[in-house]
Amino acid sequence: MSASTAPTNLPEISVSELSQSLKRTVEEAFPYVRLRGEVSGYRGAHSSGHVYFSLKDDSAKIDAIIWKGSFARMRFKPEEGMEVVATGKVTTYPGKSSYQIVIDALEPAGVGALMALLEERRKKLAAEGLFDETRKKPLPYLPRVIGVITSPTGAVIRDILHRLSDRFPRHVLVWPVRVQGETCGQEVANAIEGFNAMKEGGTLPRPDVLIVARGGGSLEDLWGFNDEVVVRAAAASKIPLISAVGHETDFTLLDFAADRRAPTPTAAAEMAVPVRSELIALSRDRAARLVSCWSRMIERLKTELRGLARGVPSLDSLLAMPRQRFDACAAALPRALRANAHAHRVEFSKIAARHSPHSISARCERFRERLETNVARSLRARDHLLKNARAQLASLGQLLNAFSHKSVLERGFALVRGADGHPIRSVAVASPGAALEIEVKDGRFGAVVSGIAPKKSVAPAKASKQGSLFEE
Repeated sequence: MSASTAPTNLPEISVSELSQSLKRTVEEAFPYVRLRGEVSGYRGAHSSGHVYFSLKDDSAKIDAIIWKGSFARMRFKPEEGMEVVATGKVTTYPGKSSYQIVIDALEPAGVGALMALLEERRKKLAAEGLFDETRKKPLPYLPRVIGVITSPTGAVIRDILHRLSDRFPRHVLVWPVRVQGETCGQEVANAIEGFNAMKEGGTLPRPDVLIVARGGGSLEDLWGFNDEVVVRAAAASKIPLISAVGHETDFTLLDFAADRRAPTPTAAAEMAVPVRSELIALSRDRAARLVSCWSRMIERLKTELRGLARGVPSLDSLLAMPRQRFDACAAALPRALRANAHAHRVEFSKIAARHSPHSISARCERFRERLETNVARSLRARDHLLKNARAQLASLGQLLNAFSHKSVLERGFALVRGADGHPIRSVAVASPGAALEIEVKDGRFGAVVSGIAPKKSVAPAKASKQGSLFEE
């Protein structure tokens, strides 16, 4: 008997039962593990919100899943080729007879991995032009309102307010955010966008400059300020922005996207406003210099005026010659008036001689004779024209009578019209029973067509332009 048909005591189980048994065994043996490997096949979140990819090393590979809720809470997101340490539980997937890890937490595998990820992200954002110097905006010299994005309970906000108070007190609006942790990046980005969304003249004044501030910390502590959403919000900000994250040796991607980078939060406050006492002293110094300059200029002008005054002659010397000429003219004026009056009298006499009553009467007579001659000539020309017009009119009347059908009717012919009043030129349009109107030389009378006679070879009847004519 072969082994395949030998009796056995093993119970039969289904595939599903075997899969469930393997699932329980794996989950009991590996309830919770920390697994180090390289992210492979990452394509972002599925339409369901869950994330599927693989973790691998030099000789093995395991499927990985991050559920939607866990992925939203994660501080670090997986990226293709990134070496990570994943924490979760191992389980099986019966549908594929495979095992997988369900990840609850994810972190880079050491500082080196974080630095590599940071450099890769920096190159990507720099290629998009978010760090270009040409797009950076200048800071206002003396802002009216300063917006500060930081934790409201830390020492950073106190340092900023204290430094502003010492240098130049300004109105400060604080937007509280978390400066560390999973939600840090999104909160900072929301704050930048919120300040930019404020309207001019609103209930709260819109800031003229923004300060994003945080104290020092490790690379992991400052990681939220390396988030893409923060960098993009800073690059898109219409309000000039100062990045003051960490100490002088700390750098984040926000520093590259900001319009100015401050080594410390206190230094950011110093960049934002000038020193009030220095401005007052500078204003006083410039005011004193202005007054001194005006005084020196006035003294110089006075000196120049006195020098010019010495070279100007006195009033009597200036008026001496005009006075003498005026006296001479006054003495000569009576003689000139008499001579002018005599000259005008002589001229008037000459004109009066040319316009005596006798000369005027003679001229009027000449004008009258000339007018009568012209009138007579015009009347003769008009009589000639009138005779010609009458002769032409008579000729046209004779021509009209010659061409009129009345003259034809006088010779015994008749004009036949239809019911519509139009002349009848052919028997084709005169149907039996049709009403006719016949015009003769002394009047008109009606008629009715009784029949149409057959055509005969006759000479054509005479016709005028006004219609058909039939002999009476």
